[in-house]
Amino acid sequence: MNAIEFILAGMLAAATPFLLAALGELVAERAGVLNLGVEGLMALGAVIAFIIVYHGGGHFLAFLAGGLGAALLSLIFAVIVLGFNANQVATGLAIGILGQGLSALFGKTYESLTVRALPKIAIPGLSDLPVIGGLFVQDIVVWLSLAATIAIWAMFAYSKVGLIIRALGENPKAAHAIGYPVIAIRFAAVAFGGMMAGFAGAYAATIYTPLWADGMIAGRGWIAIALVVFGTWLTGRIFLGACLFGAVSLMGLAAQATGLDVPSQLLACLPYLVTIIVLGIISADRRLLKLNGIASLGEPFER
Repeated sequence: MNAIEFILAGMLAAATPFLLAALGELVAERAGVLNLGVEGLMALGAVIAFIIVYHGGGHFLAFLAGGLGAALLSLIFAVIVLGFNANQVATGLAIGILGQGLSALFGKTYESLTVRALPKIAIPGLSDLPVIGGLFVQDIVVWLSLAATIAIWAMFAYSKVGLIIRALGENPKAAHAIGYPVIAIRFAAVAFGGMMAGFAGAYAATIYTPLWADGMIAGRGWIAIALVVFGTWLTGRIFLGACLFGAVSLMGLAAQATGLDVPSQLLACLPYLVTIIVLGIISADRRLLKLNGIASLGEPFER
């Protein structure tokens, strides 16, 4: 397997934690709530899922518990910012730190332990194609994340639910005036975002890298938040961005395998360097941000 085949084979799996967390953050931001605690939510979901799989609970139960644990933590954030109109940026940072602290506490006795990952599922015929065949050999969670991407895109594009969520982000007072419960819907959007972040962490800890190490989320939550801006709040662009960052995260391993004489620390920084560069490029295009931006993002709603 050459470097290109290696990157293509692992790209979707590497992109899945970014994608799941970014999709959840997209729904929350479309509803007008900015949650910067994604990193901590992912870490909490990761440690809960790892502990359950390690003790034989199975991956389905692990994902369910990891998602629920992160959703509950995100609801604490929602109570503070929606119930008491606290600053969303400061509260999100605090919740993120809390989630990372809880993950370090719960995972202390599991440091460096491993669990069994899920097997991969190959699509007959397509998996045998030269060069790109590895794209079609993935675990079930990767395929489900692709289905979730399509479902969220369809929700925002064609459903009444998606229209209501978008209305809350653009003009919550108008949505409230015609009878929609703004606070309740925002609570649901934040909980969904937390659950998806928990799923992302569970995938990272029990399937993609099936071992526990403190700090193993390693900035993926921040990249997921950046992905939402990178994709200008559009589902398809967020998916492409997740694939880009997934591929970039594998380039370091591919470069080392080919014997390229580059410091490993520099290769490990590649995803974050790409994040900074891409955000700089996107931020320079004010027209694009204004066209797809969310008017009431981060602003408190008062009846």
